[in-house]
Amino acid sequence: MTEEELQEQITNPETCATAFTEAVQMYQEKLYWLIRRIVRQHDDADDVLQETFLKAWQNLRSFRGEAKFYTWIYRIALFEAINYNKKKKRIADNEYAVSEETSYLLESAVGDPYFDGDKGELILQQALETLPPKQRLVFEMRYFDEMPYREIATITETSEGALKASYHHAVKKIQQYISELN
Repeated sequence: MTEEELQEQITNPETCATAFTEAVQMYQEKLYWLIRRIVRQHDDADDVLQETFLKAWQNLRSFRGEAKFYTWIYRIALFEAINYNKKKKRIADNEYAVSEETSYLLESAVGDPYFDGDKGELILQQALETLPPKQRLVFEMRYFDEMPYREIATITETSEGALKASYHHAVKKIQQYISELN
């Protein structure tokens, strides 16, 4: 099923349940990896993915088809993952601090048995953790998900120009981090 066919069927009350099931099959792996990059732990990513699909199903009537369905559900997954990290961090120490969160997420990535221990991947993850959250998000969407700037702009409600600048700064900071290791 194409994105256009899915969009047409998902907005039709008679076919929305079947189309939603198809959407789950189409997008669960992509959404899992988006969430996994944010929450880091496999079990946490599974929980957030389930919450994403549940929230999407509960709010399916609010999907008007103005954006692609994938963009709509991607945005739900993104905010669910971010909110999950904030909630988990607050529970852990009753206070949300970005530097402490960065340390926590990096330790999670290193200590996760499902995480690929490849040194290059670990260095990239360490470099990503040094970025401000918005830059990291833009970099991950562009680099890992290969999303066009216009789609990222729709999801983040940011101008394409600002996103391009953010991505450029993220790349420079990652390059600097890696060069300092050598």
